[in-house]
Amino acid sequence: MTRPRKRLGVNIDHVATLRQARRGQVPEPAAAAAIAELSGADGITVHLREDRRHIQDRDLAVLKQVVTTRINLEMAATGEMTRIACGFKPYSSTLVPEKREEITTEGGLDVLGHRDAMVQSVARLKQAGILVSMFIDPELPQVRASRQAGADAIEIHTGTYCEAFRTGMYEAELAKIRAAAAFASTAGLKVFAGHGLDVRNIVPILGIPEIEEFNIGHSIIARAVFLGIAGAVKEIADLVHGA
Repeated sequence: MTRPRKRLGVNIDHVATLRQARRGQVPEPAAAAAIAELSGADGITVHLREDRRHIQDRDLAVLKQVVTTRINLEMAATGEMTRIACGFKPYSSTLVPEKREEITTEGGLDVLGHRDAMVQSVARLKQAGILVSMFIDPELPQVRASRQAGADAIEIHTGTYCEAFRTGMYEAELAKIRAAAAFASTAGLKVFAGHGLDVRNIVPILGIPEIEEFNIGHSIIARAVFLGIAGAVKEIADLVHGA
């Protein structure tokens, strides 16, 4: 059976981070989203944090008018964020852990430990017609708990693998990702991956057949400083689509 082409979701949070550094109006995240789509992105990801450190509520409204592919909304599983998501109606919502003091997301969501509390949010999102994904570490119990909570998909947290890749000793972490992806697929879950991925460390993961989508932000925006958004997106989109 031929698998569909792998997809690239571009996270534009850090375009908003630069804008919020001066509380100004530029750069405009929606403009970055449009350029990313024209350059090969299959979807746009944004994380509306409770502290609004980068993406703002206004950005969601503008993106809804601009994005022509898919919008993936990363969010904490709170009442406020669930209400916003149900009104916004993105293509998908990815439930992520969130701490105000963290610089960036530090790990996967503990679905196993909070499964019952998440069932209500998952049900409300799905009732609104939103595909629900859980951002989890590549651990089989977390995959199982995600399925039991009613999720449609998992997004495997690749941060630990990316750190190991820098040392050259990443095979054990890659094996965990392979196992989690295979287990999730057999359980009927869609499989995505993201966090810390770039044009180098993504290559071994591209060979995992069950992973159909990669959500990448920081490395693309960092490369865009030198290549521009279009060049940075095309660079990694060519890798993903050619896998």
